[in-house]
Amino acid sequence: MIASVTGEVQFVGATLAVVEVSGFGVEVHASPHTLAGLRVGSTTRLHTAYIARKDESPLLFGFSRADEKEVFTVMLGVSGVGPRTALAAVSVLGPDDARRAIAAGDDKAFTAVPGIGPKSARRIVLELADKLVLPEPPPAQGAQPQMQVWREQVVDALTGLGWSEKDATRGIDDALQTQPELADSGNVAEILRAVLSWLGTSKGTSHARTGGR
Repeated sequence: MIASVTGEVQFVGATLAVVEVSGFGVEVHASPHTLAGLRVGSTTRLHTAYIARKDESPLLFGFSRADEKEVFTVMLGVSGVGPRTALAAVSVLGPDDARRAIAAGDDKAFTAVPGIGPKSARRIVLELADKLVLPEPPPAQGAQPQMQVWREQVVDALTGLGWSEKDATRGIDDALQTQPELADSGNVAEILRAVLSWLGTSKGTSHARTGGR
């Protein structure tokens, strides 16, 4: 199986490109999105799917993105869906919208693809329900730094009121055990009020300042 090709682009047409690989011009069928990113004379790397056909010449399909290739190859497993139709689905919907349509059971989305009628669309959604799923969202970037920002601000406010940094940190942890939603909100003012209420505002502050702790 030819999983990818890398070489100089020799030709770009409406439905295919020719990429020179080790002295050979390899004909690669591709979507308009992939072809639009190719330039004659430049070097490219395409993810490819090799399709053997009975009594006909084999075809090589190329994709600029690995997830386009995945949607294409998985769709070929659906009865009645050939490589041209699968490529059309990738071209019209794109991998993300195809996954969303399958996850939502939206067979009408696939009827927008040339060559796919209502019956074929329903079959695609049913057969690919557990094969093409939406990826898990990545963990939120910056969540930990954001928590550190509000924590530092609350600690600074408490030490400014006379609490030691150790007691301030412990007070934050203790107070938010019963109100974890405040920690998620990152609202400095509300968190500070909750911690002061926990510590005992005036009495605790006066005690800390006089060194009674």
